[in-house]
Amino acid sequence: MALQALRGLGPHADPISVTTHYLRPGSGGQPGVVTTELVRAGRSVTTGRATLIQNDRARIEVLAAMGDLSGQSGHDSEITVAQPADMPPPEACVERDGLEQGVKLFIASRVDLRVHPETSMAGRSAEAETLAWIRFVDGREPDALGAVLFSDAFAPSIFTRLGRVGWVPTIELTVHVRRRPAPGWMLGRFVTEDLYDGRMVEDGWLWDSAGTLVARSRQLAMLLPHADTST
Repeated sequence: MALQALRGLGPHADPISVTTHYLRPGSGGQPGVVTTELVRAGRSVTTGRATLIQNDRARIEVLAAMGDLSGQSGHDSEITVAQPADMPPPEACVERDGLEQGVKLFIASRVDLRVHPETSMAGRSAEAETLAWIRFVDGREPDALGAVLFSDAFAPSIFTRLGRVGWVPTIELTVHVRRRPAPGWMLGRFVTEDLYDGRMVEDGWLWDSAGTLVARSRQLAMLLPHADTST
């Protein structure tokens, strides 16, 4: 919703850098108002700020740089180190409802998530890592805006190591969208390598159906005190 509003601030339609601060929990499926502010309009990047307000309270604050991901900038140098992991086909993976995260979130009604069987069990892994396919439930093909949404739609990777962590609220999320995705399922890999004092940093990668890296993300989230971290 916020990124759609920011698209109207200038000629650039693709999100290339999106930083979101989650001030309060949003009310999924409930109406809201988005206010926008143009920060700067440049030739190649439009920067804007958006705030989602529900029940007269600010819920999220977004600062985004909008650009052009058509791949027609004229630059021909390219480096991509991150490669997609080997994955079973979606039909051989575990649906999100079958996970042992310990909570059901509104986002689960909007996306179809199919998790690698080896990263679907709570507290069974020495690594905090999630691998999964993702697509929209309604059959829409992915786009650059969808890549931002998908970056915050996976089960937290920490649950594969700690167990039933329940809701892990995001404090801040930054997504860098690198390319427009090809049609079809997208593949995500999310890893937590830094957990301290109840806060975790999770890194994420999203590839499209052609195996092309579409987006990278980094999220700061909170492990709630009452989380069941037994294995």
